[in-house]
Parts: sequence; C-alpha cells; structure tokens
Amino acid sequence: MPESYRIRGLPPVVAAGFTLIELLIVLAIVGLLAALTVPVAEVTVQRSREQDLRIALREIRSAIDAYKKASDEGRVPKQAGSTGYPETLAVLVDGVDDAKDARKRKIYFLRRIPRDPMHLDPTVDPANTWGKRAYESGPDEPREGKDVYDVYSQSTTTALNGVAYNKW
Repeated sequence: MPESYRIRGLPPVVAAGFTLIELLIVLAIVGLLAALTVPVAEVTVQRSREQDLRIALREIRSAIDAYKKASDEGRVPKQAGSTGYPETLAVLVDGVDDAKDARKRKIYFLRRIPRDPMHLDPTVDPANTWGKRAYESGPDEPREGKDVYDVYSQSTTTALNGVAYNKW
C-alpha cells in the first residue's frame, strides 16, 4: 500500500471516499437549501413584474394626461362634445397633427405601448393587453367607450400588497 494511505499508529486505510450516509446527509442539506430558495426566487420574480406594471401604468397614464392637456390647449383638434381624451391607445404612438404649428408637425405622446406584464399571452398586441376605461364610466365598474380615460391590468391575481392588479 502506498505511503500516502498510511496514518501513523493506525492500520492502513483501505479506501478513500464517501460513505452512503455522508452522501445522504449532503443531499438532504442541498434539498433543504433548494426548498428555501425557490419561494424567495418566486417572490423576487413577482416583485419585478409588479415594478414593471407600475412603470407601464405610469407611462401610459402620463401620455393620456399629456394628450388631454394638449387637447385643452388647442394643439389637438377635437370635435364638439368630445372629452379631449384619445380615442385609442394607438393615437398616443401614431401622433396627431399640432393644430397650433404652422408646419403641422406631429405631436407624439408614446414611443410604443408597453405590454401589461401580468398578461401572459405574448401573441396579443400590447394595446389589447390593457383594460381601458372611458371617461363616462365609473371608477368602480370601468368599461370601454368613445375614448380612453384610464388603463388598468386585466389580471385579477392578488399582488404582494394584497390588492388585485386590476385595481391598481
């Protein structure tokens, strides 16, 4: 037997390696750590999607407010009896002719319509992932109408703060 396997004062070591018990203990510890890590990772992913939802809502709502302000200032032509809010979300991206500009340059309110991060179907157009509320509908029962006064997530899932996403 080579000298490296000998320990002074003891009989020679027959083989170096792990016993079955040691392997089972290591596997149990790894399994326990994995069981503790998965819920934390899930919460982290959910928190990230909630942050994306907050940003998207703020971006669209700011664009709607900017459109309304431009309409009130007379820069966006509006018809009699109109609320001054955009008819669709696409108008915010497509832009409108500036009524006060002699060269009729367009005013753009969004570069693109952000997708609702809670909407799981990637094939749906981003504008159709949002629920839209018309100016004439009440806040408790939002519904679509002649214009887009507000947007909300269509997801009824409850957020980490205990409020459903469609109530944000």
